[in-house]
Amino acid sequence: MQRKSISQITSISLIILATVCLPNLAKHTRVLAQTTTEQSTILQTQISTYEQLQKNLISQNKYQAALEISERSRNRTLINLLSQQLSISEVNAPSTEQIKQVAKQQNATLVQYSIINDEVIIDGKKQTKESELYIWVIKPTGEIAFRRVDIKPLWQKEKTSLSDLIIKSRQSIGVVSSNLKSGIEKVSGQNVTKSNQRLQKLHQLLIQPIADLLPIQPDEHIIFIPQSELFLVPFAALQDTKGKYLIEQHTIATAPSIQVLDLLYQRQQKNKGVAKDVLVVGNPTISSQPGKSHQLPGAEQEAKAIAHLFNTQALTGDAATETAVVQRMPQAKIIHIATTAYLDDRQGLALTPSGKDDGLLTSEEILNLKLKAELVVLSANDTALGKITNDGVIGLSRSFFSAGVSSVIGSLWDISDQQTAFLMIEFYQKLSENPDKAAALRYAMLATMKKYPNPQYWAAFTLIGVL
Repeated sequence: MQRKSISQITSISLIILATVCLPNLAKHTRVLAQTTTEQSTILQTQISTYEQLQKNLISQNKYQAALEISERSRNRTLINLLSQQLSISEVNAPSTEQIKQVAKQQNATLVQYSIINDEVIIDGKKQTKESELYIWVIKPTGEIAFRRVDIKPLWQKEKTSLSDLIIKSRQSIGVVSSNLKSGIEKVSGQNVTKSNQRLQKLHQLLIQPIADLLPIQPDEHIIFIPQSELFLVPFAALQDTKGKYLIEQHTIATAPSIQVLDLLYQRQQKNKGVAKDVLVVGNPTISSQPGKSHQLPGAEQEAKAIAHLFNTQALTGDAATETAVVQRMPQAKIIHIATTAYLDDRQGLALTPSGKDDGLLTSEEILNLKLKAELVVLSANDTALGKITNDGVIGLSRSFFSAGVSSVIGSLWDISDQQTAFLMIEFYQKLSENPDKAAALRYAMLATMKKYPNPQYWAAFTLIGVL
């Protein structure tokens, strides 16, 4: 059972555009649930400008200035909203010193990726192709290192692309995603080998160039800041040449951007101690068709076991109505929802309908909630995904961040019911002993890996936001 469902511009022009025009990006901060075609076109032009400026700065060995520009291009809409909530009147992109401070504040190594494109002529036609990957590593000590990776061979020699490699690596471990509407490859002995090869190729591109810069102790934290299709990467499942998964060597999390991470942390400190309850929801009564309900017995088992750990009562079945859940959310420090997610035009979480609601808690409805939760766990399909735009991923996690939540654990594909229940119970048992969310998720992944070795069953979830 699955839980589903520009041309070249002179450097002077670039600098003027980056420092004068671009900070005004996305003043209408409530438009988080969708991006219009016009907005997307404007964003694409601005992203191309940022990209060209990064290339110019890197060519001059100004790596830290290029990092500032990379950071400036990300999640401006969400950043504006978070700044408003914190009564910050002027929103400036972070300086290098402020970026170092975020790494220190999180006590984590930050890894920021930037995909660089070039225009090339192929068969007489002008095309935009991925050319390089820029990677910055910011240590909690304040040290910043830069590495660049040539990714042109992917399309020049291997007749593929970074995006295709990511999609195929997901498919070959046997996962499917409602969000991507892509097929799966049946997991056989041959495909296990193919899966390992693809996960190792991603490791070679994303991790190996910076491996010597990453922390040695597995309990030290790394926060990855992806871009574009890199948001689809199951970092935990990336394999080195010895077949070791990344999660076996490191404690990891992700974030939309360094500045978003900082603002989420500031808001969490401001709201600390306000919310105290634990809200657990599982296996709501979802009508798949008249007279039939979509049952998730693993989700119910999961919810009851987690509620028991926190000495509370889970909302399950007919009691898990949208109205009941929404009423209790503002008082909750931890919110756990084990259900089905929908990723069509009305993106949302399936709950039990009642006379007062339709049973679908949509992204737009979440945006309007006033939450103080330090953690929301969305134990459903594809909940870490959404529409990947030039302004980041627009999905359920972003809606919860906008509503007041500090961290979200979401999934990168359709998850299995029973195996997910096992992972989640392990996660909360560890979390009840130690409040380190990333460490608890790593522990749960490793425990699940022992019982269910395929990454399909243990690598779906990612911690997004504050550690």
